[in-house]
Order: sequence, then C-alpha cells, then structure tokens
Amino acid sequence: MEPVVLETEHLLLRAPLPEDVDAVNLACQDEAIQRWTVVPSPYHRTDAEFFVRQLAPEGWRTGRNPIWCVLEKETGALVGTQGLAARGPGVAEVGFWTAAEARGRGHTVEALLAVARWAFAEWRIRRLEWVAYVGNEPSRAVARRAGFTMEGTLRSYGAQRGRYLDCWMGSLLPADLAR
Repeated sequence: MEPVVLETEHLLLRAPLPEDVDAVNLACQDEAIQRWTVVPSPYHRTDAEFFVRQLAPEGWRTGRNPIWCVLEKETGALVGTQGLAARGPGVAEVGFWTAAEARGRGHTVEALLAVARWAFAEWRIRRLEWVAYVGNEPSRAVARRAGFTMEGTLRSYGAQRGRYLDCWMGSLLPADLAR
C-alpha cells in the first residue's frame, strides 16, 4: 500500500520521512510517552531511525499498520503520531502519542478523527478500537472527545517491556462519527 496523506483544518498527516528522525527522537524523550506507550525506554536516536526508516515503511508496505507523523500546518512542527493496526476482519486498533509541547490543543483529537474516517472509508472496518494502559487518563480523554465508547478493563492485556498490564478499551463505530 502506498502511503496516504490526510489533511485536516490544522494538521497534515503523512508517512514519517528521514527528516523527522530528530523531531521523533526529541518527542520520545518525554517521560509520559515512554510510560504510556511501547516505545523503548530509554529512547535513543537509533530508535527514532528504526521507527522512521524501517517500522513505518514496513507498516505501509504490508498495508496492515500505517503510521502517520502529525504535523501542524501553520508551523510544520511534529505534534505527534497516529497509527492503525489491523486486528481481524472488520476491526482495527488506533494508537497515538502527542509531543509534550502540543498537548491540550486539540490536535490529537483532530488527527484521530481523520484517521478514523479514513479507516472506515478505505479499510471498510466496522469497529475501531482504542486501547490504553489503565491510568492513562490523557489518552482516555482524547478517545472520549473523539466519540469512543468506553467498554471496560482488560486484565493483563497489554504487553510493555516484558510485563503484561491491565488496559482500558473503547470503540468507535461508523455511526458514532455521525453524531
């Protein structure tokens, strides 16, 4: 699958490019990103290079895990990432992180809704899932603002650095976007 560019009022979502390595590396130094995601901890420049040069291109090539860098149109600054993972017939999971300096500005919700619309239209999924480690209140707030329905807690569900942690799950259906 060829990478797809998505555009919203304030954002440009595109596949990671080599020039994003430094910005990804800088953003992933943030303690919250390391705590609440599966990025390596500590995070090194080589991790950003792997993400940009191997992981993201492979996700697009296979068509099973597209990853976007989310850029603010006005400044060109990296404000986060969004990714999709195919989870089975008609189901995908969304994942994201937001750079510390971009939090609280609505960018992640705006990007998440763009990715959701694309997934429903292009992948023709019936259900988009959001999963986060229990306690990740900022992620849950983003999912709720985007219209996800919180469905519960999955015990010992999410792997992170050799441990299994309890996770929250929510879902978004195509009809939810119409509300």
